[in-house]
Amino acid sequence: MTAKPLLIIVLLLSFALLTTATSSIAYTPKLGDHFSFYEVQNVGNGTGAIYAGYTDRTITNGTETVNGTIQDGIVPVNYSFVWTFSDSTGGRKSGEVSGNFTFSSLTFLYVKGTDNQTGYVNPYVWFCMNNSLPNGGTLYLLNTQMTVMNRDYSFFLPSRNENVGVIFAQGGSSYQRNDVYGQFNAVYTWKAYFDPNSGYIIGYHYAEQDTNNTGNGFTYTDNLYINSASYSLTVVPSGEGLDVLLIVAIAIIIVVIVIAVYAVSRRRLPKRSSQQSNVPISTAPPKGPAIKCPYCGGPVYFGGKDVANCEYCGREVQKPPPDS
Repeated sequence: MTAKPLLIIVLLLSFALLTTATSSIAYTPKLGDHFSFYEVQNVGNGTGAIYAGYTDRTITNGTETVNGTIQDGIVPVNYSFVWTFSDSTGGRKSGEVSGNFTFSSLTFLYVKGTDNQTGYVNPYVWFCMNNSLPNGGTLYLLNTQMTVMNRDYSFFLPSRNENVGVIFAQGGSSYQRNDVYGQFNAVYTWKAYFDPNSGYIIGYHYAEQDTNNTGNGFTYTDNLYINSASYSLTVVPSGEGLDVLLIVAIAIIIVVIVIAVYAVSRRRLPKRSSQQSNVPISTAPPKGPAIKCPYCGGPVYFGGKDVANCEYCGREVQKPPPDS
């Protein structure tokens, strides 16, 4: 095979590898899918007469489990959360909530009930996404539009003390808070990390800044990661976005280009002239004895002639006298 066809074939294979790295078949939820999670919500950095010096924290441990037959893409799920709340004024609360709901694996909208989500209009689930979305694709979590930033991202998972491969999506927006904290203008960013094989959640980081025109304000953060899951995770080296398949594909392309260049450089060279060659022009059996050429030492066959040309250098040689 010549260098050019070989290069074309390997480039096509590399392109197929790159395509595989950025696309996949969407996962279909099944009975028994589950995960448990640990969540910490913090309020701090307070300002103004009300919130200066104030902090609070809510810690939640929960589970979500697909617990029934899936029909027409409608997925039944059971949830259970246990939470504790404490603040800088000495307040303490705790509680537990559980129940059932359904969501659509086609649209990812809650269909009947939610896992205790309040304040949202026709929300999307927060714990699952279409894992076939490419980089730049959009999705929704609750009421927030997210964009797939990197399908091959490295996320540190505290429960395993190691980095795992995830789909990284990010979004942000603003809204008017009106709840037990008061009325505030809230601006937030949300970074979420999903399992590339199933689309289920692995973790997220949510950060919000709340302010109002009276000088009061605070920051609100919500960090979550899974403790266990029915879906297997892939351990990867640490780093912010390691596209391993892309690196391998680029390496293959570089190696192939080097091989192609080497193959081209090894093409057969033109034959040298008879004056330059060290190989006899004719391989036919010579007629008669030969003598050495006085110019180059090559064989000269006279064949009954008094003058002949050297087989190596081609120069004309006189036949020596019989006694020489």
